[in-house]
Parts: sequence; structure tokens; C-alpha cells
Amino acid sequence: MVNGPGRDQREPMERLVRIAAVLRANSEHGVDGDRLAQLAGFTGADPGSQLKRELRYLERQGWQIDNIGEPGGTAVYRMTTVDNRLRVRLTPGQQAALRRAVLLADRGDLVQRLGLPESSKPSEVDAQVPTAAAPGDQRLTHVVRAVRDRCMLRFGYKGTAREVHPESLRTQNGTWYLRGVEETDLSGSAAGPESAVVKAFVVGRMKDPEVGAPGSARALPAVRHTGLHPMTWQIDPPVEVTLQTTADFEPDVRRWLGEPLSVEPGAGGDTVLIRYLVTHRAALRARLNELGRRVRIVGPEDVRAEVVAELAAAAGVPAHTPGGAA
Repeated sequence: MVNGPGRDQREPMERLVRIAAVLRANSEHGVDGDRLAQLAGFTGADPGSQLKRELRYLERQGWQIDNIGEPGGTAVYRMTTVDNRLRVRLTPGQQAALRRAVLLADRGDLVQRLGLPESSKPSEVDAQVPTAAAPGDQRLTHVVRAVRDRCMLRFGYKGTAREVHPESLRTQNGTWYLRGVEETDLSGSAAGPESAVVKAFVVGRMKDPEVGAPGSARALPAVRHTGLHPMTWQIDPPVEVTLQTTADFEPDVRRWLGEPLSVEPGAGGDTVLIRYLVTHRAALRARLNELGRRVRIVGPEDVRAEVVAELAAAAGVPAHTPGGAA
């Protein structure tokens, strides 16, 4: 708005009200930019720039105004009626957190009230993430409801019927994971849910999930990423992995994998054995690839086999673990 403090603000305010009223009355199809500039009374050398200035001011007040015209053609502005009180009072970070919560809660009415366009959906909660085997697959929807309403979730997984108390739903590298505790593990743990193993299940691999009644699942302690380092992320069931390296390369291993559980002298002179509690196998494999020949996997066998299989697939050769080493 061109008029500064102390000058008559009536005309600029009336112009803003007129622009907003016209946009509101044509919220379905929008208003041609040239017509909107004419209605606003812009007759200077560049009415389009003057109009954009006023539209930016309205947007700062919380209104959602989009140009729906064809690229390279005349601008067509459409205003979406939203509850702009929240957008004005919340910081951008708070708005982003609210968007995630609204989308995970599957509240289409709130999405409309907040004026969230399709492009604003955060990628980590976008239902378009390829977790389903076919269009219309409802597995992710069922899992979201189970986590949100603390429902028991029953599904087939790797040929076994599972009954899981959900803890959280997370996405990593384009794949959705349900984290939870199986009923068999919970009932067999004398120390309660705090000591039960939290497992990760790929949502896209679930078979015929069934959601129980709200509140039917046990409340579990929330497990979060304890740091920015991916090796601290609790994506997979924990497993102790033993690595062998030389004393010279030990600092390299620590730099890539973080602080270990223990370091012991190895059997071969200057070698050392380093033990890690691994909860993110993909991160481990990526970092072992970077370390290369500086480190060797001693065990367990299934972790070593995963690393060998991934390297073999990358090289296009059959997987083989000669001598039990990787």
C-alpha cells in the first residue's frame, strides 16, 4: 500500500476491500487480472504490478490467492475462503506442524478451512508414497487409524499372522513403516511394555490388515530418533553387530558409525573388534560401503548376508560369502 502512516488510508483500504469482495464473489472461476486491476482503479503504466502489490498484502493477512491462468497467458486470480485467523497467528514452522497433524488425522474439513493446496502436503505424510501394491489400497489408511485411535492391528506378514500394538507410523526413503510391539512379545515379557521389542513392519507388505476397537491396544512408550545421525534412528529391531578393523582405521569407523558399545583387541596383532547396537540396517550398509576394505563384518551372519547381497545386486553378480566374511 503506497500511503504511509499519517496519510489518509481510506482510499487504499476501500481498494483492498473491493478487490477482496470481487475475488470472493468469483471464488469458483476466478477473476481476470486485467479486469481486477480496472476494478481496483489502477490506471498507471503498470497496473499489473500495482495489483500484485495489493494481492501480496492480502496474502500476508492470511488470504489464499492463486493464479490459475494458463502459463504465459493472462493472469486469472482465485481466492479461496479460508480460516485465516490461524494462518496469521501461527509461525511458518507451526503451520507446517499443523499441516502434518491435519493430514495424518485425515481431516478434510480442516484442510479446506486452512486453505492447504495439494502442493503443500508434506512429503512425509503424503499418501502418494508408494506403499500400496495397487491403486485404492487401503493399508496405509488402516494403519493411520490404528495409530491414531490406539487400536490393535492384525495382519499377515512374511507368512505369519501378527497381532500388533501400534507405537508410531514413520516414513524413510519413500517407504512407510509401522512401529509396534507384537502381542506375543508383550505377553511374554515380565518387565512390561517398556522392555518389549519394538519392531518395524513395512506397510506395503502387510496382508489384509484389520483394525480393532479404539483403545484396544496398549499404550507404548514413544520411541524417537535420539539424534541427527541416521545410525541412532530406531527403524529396525535392535541387533548387535561386531566389526573388525585395524587400530589405524578405528577413528574412521567411529566417524561413520558413531560411538560403539565396546572396543576390544582383536586376535590379529593391531586389529580391534568394535560392537554396535544397530537399529537402522540400511544406514549401516551405506556406511560400510563407504568404509570399504577398512572394515570387516564378523557377525551376525544375517547382517553380513544383507551387505553381501546388496553389493552383489549392485555389481550384477550372484551373492556369495566366501569364508563367512564381507
